[in-house]
Amino acid sequence: MRRPRILVTNWVHGEVLAWLAAFGDVDANSALAPWPASEVCARAAAADAVLAFMPDRIDAAFLAGCPRLKIVACALKGFDNFDLEACTAAGVWLTVVPELLTAPTAELAIGLAIALARHIRDGDTVIRSGAFEGWRPILYGSGLDGATVAIIGMGAVGRAIAVRLAGFGCRILAVDPLSAMPANVAPIDLAGALERADYVFLAAPLTHTSLHLIDRDALARMQPHALLINVGRGSVVAERAVAYALTAGRLGGYAADVFELEDWARADRPRAIDPRLLAHRRTLFTPHLGSAVDRVRRDIAMRAAEGIAEALAGGRPRDAINDPQQTRRAARRGG
Repeated sequence: MRRPRILVTNWVHGEVLAWLAAFGDVDANSALAPWPASEVCARAAAADAVLAFMPDRIDAAFLAGCPRLKIVACALKGFDNFDLEACTAAGVWLTVVPELLTAPTAELAIGLAIALARHIRDGDTVIRSGAFEGWRPILYGSGLDGATVAIIGMGAVGRAIAVRLAGFGCRILAVDPLSAMPANVAPIDLAGALERADYVFLAAPLTHTSLHLIDRDALARMQPHALLINVGRGSVVAERAVAYALTAGRLGGYAADVFELEDWARADRPRAIDPRLLAHRRTLFTPHLGSAVDRVRRDIAMRAAEGIAEALAGGRPRDAINDPQQTRRAARRGG
């Protein structure tokens, strides 16, 4: 009897691979760099399951070349690079990991805000230059204490940011028409939040309505000293507009863990970060480290792997966000 074939497109902890091997033959990428899309497609052609990651793009064309595929298990939360409708139409389960990324991403967001506000990168440069001889009245920044903070997007990450900000002595505003607000948060519209905030945290997913939500017009509403921190999705921000605002002195700083070039589903996405952003002193960047806590990444991959085991056994994966069985039932009925 043929054993299922399980494709793991990016590096994961060895214990996850060993666990998966009990359920099928595992073809895993052991390098830190992702495989080219063409190689992923070629390896997936005979796969029954794919354990997928942020660099992957799953669409109808990909699925057409994978006739045996039962499940795409994503070791991530935001699935904008994965075509949900195409998976459902192809009879393929699509799963995500809903909560394990929340706490570390919120922690990083606050870390980026403090580092940007307090000139941590510049301060480190001063020390490493060898010129430091003791205290000088330099690199005065801003703090969260007494500041007005706006959070755009009050899903799990936005709420976790609000919880962690509660002890900083700041006023918290939030923009999200779909969510009830925690007790320490005041609801507000986007224009009001941008006009009042000293810090703006972006924790919104990428949708057709949030694409370039922070564009030139939105940035023009912000106070010139305000700091913008993006841990949601790169394309929620128009990076060229941010570069212009910084260069023109109309924005106090920009920190990001996510970038437009990562949003593979956008045919018009930029292929590089705007060099003006990379060169500007009031920017601070991390390479998508939101969930990059070792035990968390292991747990995320294992949770996704468990979905693969459930699907290969013929069950419904607990983290499924679609129902391909409904498509199969409709096909059997002829409608």
